[in-house]
Amino acid sequence: MTHLSPLRTPAAAAFDPRVVKRDFPIFARHPGLVFLDSGASAQKPAVVIDGVAEFYRSDYANIHRGVYRLSARSTELYEAARERARRFLNARDAAEIVFVRGATEAINLVANSWGATFLAPGDEVVITELEHHANIVPWQLLRDRVGFTLKVAPVDATGGLDLAAFEALLGPRTKLVAVTHLANATGALLPVEAIVRLAHAKGAKVLIDGCQAAPRMPVDVRALGCDFYTFSGHKTYGPTGIGVLYARKAILDAMPPWQGGGDMILNVTFEQTTFQDPPARFEAGTPDISGAIGLAVALDYIDGLGREAILAHEAALTAYGVDRLSRLPGVHIVGAGQQRYAILSLNVDGIHPHDLATILDQHHIAVRAGHHCAQPLVDKLGLGATTRASFGVYNDESDIDALADAIVAAQKMFKR
Repeated sequence: MTHLSPLRTPAAAAFDPRVVKRDFPIFARHPGLVFLDSGASAQKPAVVIDGVAEFYRSDYANIHRGVYRLSARSTELYEAARERARRFLNARDAAEIVFVRGATEAINLVANSWGATFLAPGDEVVITELEHHANIVPWQLLRDRVGFTLKVAPVDATGGLDLAAFEALLGPRTKLVAVTHLANATGALLPVEAIVRLAHAKGAKVLIDGCQAAPRMPVDVRALGCDFYTFSGHKTYGPTGIGVLYARKAILDAMPPWQGGGDMILNVTFEQTTFQDPPARFEAGTPDISGAIGLAVALDYIDGLGREAILAHEAALTAYGVDRLSRLPGVHIVGAGQQRYAILSLNVDGIHPHDLATILDQHHIAVRAGHHCAQPLVDKLGLGATTRASFGVYNDESDIDALADAIVAAQKMFKR
């Protein structure tokens, strides 16, 4: 029988990444691996892998439409996963949780349902220079269809959001503010509480991309007061192909379907179709049932470790990384404002980021090189690309030391 909670509580009162690392089978298979690419996709603990496998072994059937016992059991587990996501975000109602393929699909859903319905020519949508492409391109596509104005709030000289410039962009025609919680290219933490307050004062809705924040810090959508919040399962130690869109119930109720198909309908004739209430209205077809169940286990795992403990650990690790790497001659860490978590983007004099990442791989260190789906930001900084190290619950200071040593080795190679 599939369980929606870990088989054991993995963390003691004191957070110890060396103990946590044992929960992740990939490190036993690759004992020399230094994995510093969790910002792209986190590794999976055994409880998640086992939870998904056990569901397929014991409980799998399609959901909602079957009257037989196995279908009822799958439906129960799927809806329990929705409730688990509700608790993870402290949403008011499980009906405010929509399962999607990931944050990219969630933002496209909001753009093509809410945006296409409530935005008009002359309206304004405000984003920031820190955004992932998934929070830029959908608004450009919709702008070209609808005719609203897309405004971009700049970063300041430190690499953080220029809050005064952001506020100056807000006006009576601002209908939506869409911002990242934690910037995936640099690790900059945005002042989302202030952003929500300022946007709401102008009557605008607020969407927050929480992909990088959700795995590593407490998120309370009611305390934030945001209208939409989204994150992806694969970055929260869960399966790939599942994610969560939170939206306030009154907003979801007013949104039309984005995709049509089975399970989102009440009645279909060749003349007319009537639709289910949210969230079913936005989950056309057979969903990623096992992904939702695996995500629920992953959220249990995160809360078993403790999000405050994860945040404290990754804050300390980030500070150690900044100090350790900035001491290396020729190494330049990209600025991220006043608060940075879990992500270090850097450049090394005389070594292209892709070459550096290739050399690091020869030292069994996995990092990301490129513009990190934030090309406008990286281009503005005049960099073209960076090498990005991003941390997870299984990383410790020895991983930073290994990264530093490998960078020094790369520098020696290029001096020959």
